[in-house]
Amino acid sequence: MLGLCALIEYRIGTGGWLYFRVPGLSPLVAYSRMFDFVEVNSTFYKIPDLKAAEQWRRSVPSDFKFSVRAHRSMTHTYRLHAIDEVFDAFESMKRICRVLGADLLHVQTPASYKLNVEESENLKQLLASLQLDGLRLAMEFRDPQNRSLPHNFAKLMQDSGVIHCVDLSKGEMPAYECDVLYTRLFGKGHHNVYQPSDAELAEIDSKASGSKAQKIVMSFHFVKMYKDAARLKVYKQTGNFPKVTRSTGVTSLEEVLSEDAAFPTTKEELMIKQGWKLFDKTETERARVNEYLERLPQGTYQNMNELIDKLASVAR
Repeated sequence: MLGLCALIEYRIGTGGWLYFRVPGLSPLVAYSRMFDFVEVNSTFYKIPDLKAAEQWRRSVPSDFKFSVRAHRSMTHTYRLHAIDEVFDAFESMKRICRVLGADLLHVQTPASYKLNVEESENLKQLLASLQLDGLRLAMEFRDPQNRSLPHNFAKLMQDSGVIHCVDLSKGEMPAYECDVLYTRLFGKGHHNVYQPSDAELAEIDSKASGSKAQKIVMSFHFVKMYKDAARLKVYKQTGNFPKVTRSTGVTSLEEVLSEDAAFPTTKEELMIKQGWKLFDKTETERARVNEYLERLPQGTYQNMNELIDKLASVAR
């Protein structure tokens, strides 16, 4: 998304387009009419045929941008060691990037990858040997024992022009200033089961815009990633967040619950499966569904009408 911030390239998109459905259009074509960036997730699992990548490129406008996820053989099988298998996989990814016009390759390590001296040396050897040809690496580390990037990794990556990819929605920040900020957003729930509030989206934007980056790339991965990415896009364009439903109050709450609530159900089940969602409390105020579910009496609810009647009574 160009022009949202003066002198800054600001791209908002999601991790994939497969589930962006519009009647009469292919998912990617439909997606590209809403967003100008996408992170290709499928390349992490399978390296596509170049003809498929060529078709993707032809399906979108000329100013549409892709980023690509590196195949897991590089990170999970061969663990970023400077060996032929990693170089071969990297060259395959580079060809995909070239066809797509992508200048960012996302590299994600597994949780078992340790940020220790040995792996630092392995990464140093690899980065010194890769022929990037203008491609930038955005590295994301999943080591649960290290919530911050060790100094030796940070210095190596910064000196090599590697982007430190983080999740701004979890409060993470890059370990060093960089001309590119790349964030993958999963939220504060289990895995990606979360919907950010307006305030949380505004905070994410503030953190990104407050950096020294000249290029900001946001890849949404929440369960409702298309809707949430669109909310931030509208906010950047207008200064206001849009509604998440067509109505307000209990009617909005019913609209949200009707998406996939199954009956009979209990208060506890509803809070776990539905409580993370947002609804429109008023025309300008969003609220977490749990705000109302917490007020429900204990018990089993047999159908939607019974549930909504009880919610309406406790909401007064």
